[in-house]
Amino acid sequence: MTDSSSHREPACVLAVNAGSSSVKFALYDVAEPLLRRVRGKIERIGLPDTTLTVDDWTGARAQSRAIDASDHSGAASALIDWLEEEGLLSAVKAVGHRVVHGGSRYSVPVRVDDELVEELRRMSAYSPEHLPGEIDLIERFTRRFRSVPQVACFDTAFHRDMPRVAQLLPIPRRFYAKGVRRYGFHGLSYAFLMEELERVAGTDASRGRVILAHLGNGSSLAAVRQGGSVDTTMAFTPAAGVPMSTRSGDLDPGLAWYLARSENMSAEQFHRMVNHESGLLGVSETSSDIRDLLAREAADVRAAEAVALYCYQVTKSIGAFAAALGGLDTLVFSGGIGENAPVIRQRICDRLGFLGVALDDNSNTANEDAISADASTVTVRMIHTDEEAMIARATQRILHGV
Repeated sequence: MTDSSSHREPACVLAVNAGSSSVKFALYDVAEPLLRRVRGKIERIGLPDTTLTVDDWTGARAQSRAIDASDHSGAASALIDWLEEEGLLSAVKAVGHRVVHGGSRYSVPVRVDDELVEELRRMSAYSPEHLPGEIDLIERFTRRFRSVPQVACFDTAFHRDMPRVAQLLPIPRRFYAKGVRRYGFHGLSYAFLMEELERVAGTDASRGRVILAHLGNGSSLAAVRQGGSVDTTMAFTPAAGVPMSTRSGDLDPGLAWYLARSENMSAEQFHRMVNHESGLLGVSETSSDIRDLLAREAADVRAAEAVALYCYQVTKSIGAFAAALGGLDTLVFSGGIGENAPVIRQRICDRLGFLGVALDDNSNTANEDAISADASTVTVRMIHTDEEAMIARATQRILHGV
């Protein structure tokens, strides 16, 4: 892969954003402002058709290849090998990682050391779908980049200062002392969206009553006032909140005991069900991808019900957060669904007229940045999120001691 920057080798920051079965990454020149050189993704980790896809600095699709990556450690090796092939390995001066859970201890980005890794191991039960893979990534990069500093950026940090009433879970108090509380996730995305909101709409908008809807394979919403998180739909784990592609979202806790008795379902089986077999996939019985379901909904009632349930629960959360905020000034859609599915935005907003929400059909269909109608008392926006940019910025700040 070649571009106009191939004739030089500036210092670079590598941002690594691991999901449960994928790894997104981006390489940035260390400059002000940070300039992205490449962006890529390793998808379907652990499956026979794992692929590594890379876009060049222009945004054009540059290359895609099949790789062998049975786990996150293998994905890290494939990424490092690609960097070496492209002559970029020696340019990497720091690696920043998205770490899904910081627990009650970590609320700001920190340099990776042995103590941090051991603490993440201790917290692995907090997010067993994510933390073990993220630890594998960190350790593999440590082995291949022994002299290169690494930085952990925590997805829970954005919500760290939520009001205590929003953090408390209504279970015996002794568990709170052990770290069981509402943490919230998608924090890197939310931090980026708030920065972008201030850039495009000004300080008054970013300091107002804002609801952020990060809707994708994992979906959550956050209520923000004066620039800080007031509440969020995900809780102790990312399985809480609204339905998602394969996660259930909120459930009656009595269901676990009922299924244990009626289906002889173990705790491990219940965990797998609510994380991998539920949400859009579970209700539709056909697909976890909302694009597939929209294409099938006219002929398949299960697909139609899955989409309807998703939109309904997101709308309910917006209504609840408007109450928590004492009103609503700005609603922001983001994430893979929020950025690319106008019909989903429309169906969600159709029920929000009581809050003063009204979309402009043409702007919404065209995926414009501002999609609310002139008559709307709430400004509705679509903002493309960029978690990798937030990771790179935080990593650079740590390197410079800021």
